[in-house]
Amino acid sequence: MTCGILLVTHPGVGASLLEVATRLLRQLPLKAEAFEVPFDADLDALLPQASAALRRVEGEAGVLLLTDLYGASPSNLAARLARLGTPVRRVSALSLPMLLRVMNYPEQGLDQLPATAAAGARNGAIIDDA
Repeated sequence: MTCGILLVTHPGVGASLLEVATRLLRQLPLKAEAFEVPFDADLDALLPQASAALRRVEGEAGVLLLTDLYGASPSNLAARLARLGTPVRRVSALSLPMLLRVMNYPEQGLDQLPATAAAGARNGAIIDDA
């Protein structure tokens, strides 16, 4: 059962990451969208739009919400989305390695995909002393 992917980020982050991932992979194997939260956002006012984005990407298994910074407005909006009834899991510290890792395991369900996302972020951080 496939999951949808919703990137809930600060302006310019989510759309850029999706653009790069699409260029690298040529076609994304999971339905994905970026929902970018303005810096001065009223989260109550944005909730209906974010909910619509969630429904657009929803897969049979639900939606993996990827946020850029835990505790910031996009993360707080993602927490509100998680309470609307759609099966979701949330992972923060979104990065290109995380997104690519998720896209490389489209067969994983909502139970496995969050750990795969976190592993992508951890394994994508390399200290190169060369």
